[in-house]
Amino acid sequence: MAFRDLNARRHIGLQQLSSLALAGRTLLGPMKSCKFIVDESTNQSTLICSAVRLIESLDLTSASGQLLNETIQAQNKEFKTGMSTLLFLIGAWSNAVLECLQQNVPVSAIVSVMSEGLNSCCERVQCLQISIHDVNKELCSSSVRPNAFKSKTCPMRCDSLPNPQIFLHFQKEVSAPEVIPINSCSHQEDDCNFNKDLVSPLAGFGSIASLVKPAGDKSISVISGSGVIASSCNKQKLTHSRYFSTLGKSHFSSQQGNFQGYLSGPSADPCECYGLGHLAMALSHGNQTSVKLLQSIVAYQQERAECSGSSQINIAEIVTCCLLGLPESYSCVSPGFVTLVSPEQVTVLKYFEDKPLRILLMDGDLTEQYRHVGFNRPRNVRTILEHPSLWEGRAGDLWLSSMLDILISFEVNLVLVKGNVCENLMEKCIANSILVIGSVTQDVLCAFGEVTSAQPVTYLTQLNASCVGSGAHVELWKACDGRAMDLGELVPVRIKVRGIPLLTAVLTTTVASKMQLIEDQFWTLVYRLRHALNDEKVFLGGGAVELLCLSHIQMLAKQPLQPANKNAAKEFHNPWLAASVTEHKSVVLQALASGWKQYLSVVMCNTAKAASELEACTSVDHHLKKAADCGSPSAYILKEFRRGDLLRGGSGPFTDHGEGLKVYDNVTAKTEAWRRALDLVLLVLQTDAEIITGPKRNQLLNSRVSSEFMFL
Repeated sequence: MAFRDLNARRHIGLQQLSSLALAGRTLLGPMKSCKFIVDESTNQSTLICSAVRLIESLDLTSASGQLLNETIQAQNKEFKTGMSTLLFLIGAWSNAVLECLQQNVPVSAIVSVMSEGLNSCCERVQCLQISIHDVNKELCSSSVRPNAFKSKTCPMRCDSLPNPQIFLHFQKEVSAPEVIPINSCSHQEDDCNFNKDLVSPLAGFGSIASLVKPAGDKSISVISGSGVIASSCNKQKLTHSRYFSTLGKSHFSSQQGNFQGYLSGPSADPCECYGLGHLAMALSHGNQTSVKLLQSIVAYQQERAECSGSSQINIAEIVTCCLLGLPESYSCVSPGFVTLVSPEQVTVLKYFEDKPLRILLMDGDLTEQYRHVGFNRPRNVRTILEHPSLWEGRAGDLWLSSMLDILISFEVNLVLVKGNVCENLMEKCIANSILVIGSVTQDVLCAFGEVTSAQPVTYLTQLNASCVGSGAHVELWKACDGRAMDLGELVPVRIKVRGIPLLTAVLTTTVASKMQLIEDQFWTLVYRLRHALNDEKVFLGGGAVELLCLSHIQMLAKQPLQPANKNAAKEFHNPWLAASVTEHKSVVLQALASGWKQYLSVVMCNTAKAASELEACTSVDHHLKKAADCGSPSAYILKEFRRGDLLRGGSGPFTDHGEGLKVYDNVTAKTEAWRRALDLVLLVLQTDAEIITGPKRNQLLNSRVSSEFMFL
């Protein structure tokens, strides 16, 4: 009777979670449906396609909404991926728990069985993990072409390469090779007429960046991965690469020479040649623009780290610059630091063109009121003024003059500020040919500090000669067609220093509301690749893991829960809880399984592989039956995944990108999203129950089942 009274009342928290999560159903899967978020105060709209941006735009005044926001933000802060899955499962499992409560299942049984069920799933799906080395090996041996994502964009500038004059040598049985340097930019499949300073679309991760074909060969060759794929690829074999060790003209023309270096080794091996190209595409889930940019970035980083043999991606060396007003085809990767400045600052830039600059780094705000964290103002000090406004004006002028004198005395030309910059000081600096750029990230400051010997300071009064660096160059950023861009209010400029590892992903679009979406998608892919490299393994994608979870939970629901020893029941404070868990185990596990089933069904509908959720559920049930008949669900799922038929059959999520490229997911990010989703649902469940029944009574109901009970 106690449970009937409990379940008869409303669980407001769970209902709120379910309602909030419902708004994110269309954000699930590789084929997301974007949403427009309208700001009522400004009437400006923003296009979003992630759970993070959605939650930030919702009115989350309730306690459950705040907990949901904190959970989503925690996942985003740690992984930058998996938030849509997290949001959906929160809603699905909230509904599942509400259904259990309607069937008078005790809260303690729900908490225990669902927790143990998810733990069992996480252990079961380990068989669907595959090492990233095996991923590259398997994909290289398949019919996948690394240039699955062809583009007419120019992801990497020619001057972005450490050794821009690169040549490829191919060996053929009869004809001698004809070498085409990258400066010629001979594109046979690209209708863009790029200038001679631009490299062809670099879609791979190796050190090779040119187009080559043997003399007399009419086949079309395209750079992909770190090698070349041509229509006559069966007759060609990459033997080695040769490149000059000169620096590009756009960097330091005076450093050019005739020294010629050689690079040989296992480049003939397709798997080694393509590097991480396949993995990046498999993790991109169809995001073609971002994967090309990421490939260019890692190609550059691997070229620099070739001696150390590191295969990790260094996110600290990556920054983004969003340019509104250019087509998306202009997105590219540019070496150095690309940022936006006002048209007034451009006049200063033109004054310093082709001149080395003395650079100053500031790790705080460049304002009169700024004080560092931990600063303690003097106590028991009172200032009495007859005319405060007049004195403040004079004091402000005095501060401006003092700061400007310091900069001029040390002959500082360029100031990078981590925080905000005083507008009046900015104007005075422009008048004195000093370029000041604010809102610079800490990673950028560190990168410039390492290569210019500049030491960051908190206040200009701390400045001395040893804090000022040298060797920086500033120029107008140029698009892929070689033109400098003037976008009206803001102008993109590039700051470069010899040896700086910074790379800027310049993201462009003509749609203002789409800018944030493009940047979010880029960073999501960057972090997916980093997590995959850190985990050294990935999950099979395309619904494989969720299908195995669903099959496993349904199998557990059919088995009775048995204590590990005969005395286990004696260990409970209330022995009737053991019998309660056993009685309701099947109901709770089926509720947990319903979340996986809804997940697969919604993904299939979002990818247009099922006309309705009913049709999708029918397809899922069909695969579950075949998996059960096979005797080994994991073996069946692995087999179907490799064939590319997993959950397809006319109704299933994508397992490839149309050219045999399989989809993979991050291991840790996905499992943590599952755990966070269930933890939040169970927390709100127990909080609701405590509100309804009182803390003392709920303490009895929420007694956890002994760990002696395990699923068989």
